[in-house]
Amino acid sequence: MTLHGAPWLPASIRLSGLTAAAALLLAAPLAAQAHAPARNAGRLVAPDSVTRVIPARMRELGVPGASVTVIRGGKVVLSRGFGLADVELAVPGSNTTRYRVGSIAKSFTAMAIGILVDEGKLDLDAEVQRYVPTFPRKPWPVTVRELAGHLSGIRHYGPGEFENQRYYPTLLEGLTMFQADSLLFEPGTQFGYSSFGYNLLGAVIEAAGGVPYLQFMKQRVFLPLGMTATVPDFADSVIVNRANFYVGPDSGTPLLNAPYVDVSYKWPSGGFLSTTDDLARFGQAMLDGKLLKPATRDLLWTPMHTNDGKSTGYGIGWNIQTDSLGRRRIFHTGGSMGAISILAVYPEQRLVVAITDNSDHSLNALAARLAAWYAAAAKAGGR
Repeated sequence: MTLHGAPWLPASIRLSGLTAAAALLLAAPLAAQAHAPARNAGRLVAPDSVTRVIPARMRELGVPGASVTVIRGGKVVLSRGFGLADVELAVPGSNTTRYRVGSIAKSFTAMAIGILVDEGKLDLDAEVQRYVPTFPRKPWPVTVRELAGHLSGIRHYGPGEFENQRYYPTLLEGLTMFQADSLLFEPGTQFGYSSFGYNLLGAVIEAAGGVPYLQFMKQRVFLPLGMTATVPDFADSVIVNRANFYVGPDSGTPLLNAPYVDVSYKWPSGGFLSTTDDLARFGQAMLDGKLLKPATRDLLWTPMHTNDGKSTGYGIGWNIQTDSLGRRRIFHTGGSMGAISILAVYPEQRLVVAITDNSDHSLNALAARLAAWYAAAAKAGGR
């Protein structure tokens, strides 16, 4: 077997506790999957010649499990899991596996901001204290727009904060991690990526929307878009189809379980689990203009500028770039403890690509390769 499952994993990943019997039980269904017709859970998938690159890269990096979904022209053309969602229990990855999606949460939060702007409940140019009066004032005013574009001067993670293990029952309590700190620069003068700035945006959404952030996201974003697999990554909860998460192997070190983390302080910036099908559905909803007015969607997808006119390459919750083939690409990546992800939208090609994995090694570069293949296949009249 070459495409799926434990046999292709590097020796450093195969745990000594995985018995021969368990390996055989794992190999049988995955071998069948490798030779099955081009469908997965009722979804069309690409032929093996297309998806062969994914397990090959996983094998090279030592990535245990991954999922990939591609939508072209509004139709799912690839939806498949690879490898192992849980190495110890030999659980195959699938297109229903929930992975940590990290900072793709910022794109979710941007959708909430857009909804509130369309409803006239949120002023992007208002000072943040209009919505969160308990947030300390700084030497310069900080606006909602500056927060959303990483122009606020609010810092990013400090030592040990990404590895947080403390539970914060509210977003306001989570703000105590940074709210007393000085700004790194005068707002508007520099681009400074800040997950903490997006946590503060979550508190803004709570005030403007009138309900807790997680409730707003579920009721106003996820359920209307059919994103039923996208949920908060509660550390203490039993969540069906949640992957296990890993770090390594690196320089001869073995694969290890990722350290315990609690992400309750950062739901708006990096606290969700999702499937690639849900991520791709979200990207398609952005393309189709669902939930947002066209002008508001375009605002999210337009790069901001610093006060001296330099483009930041970042809009509201999305990176905007032109790739090596001259295609406009709207995307966000996510890095979590033991997981990396990407959601990329190619508006002119009507393509959406979502990739997730359960390690600290990135498969994100494959998004551009898959997008190029599917765009070329569309021009050639192929699948």
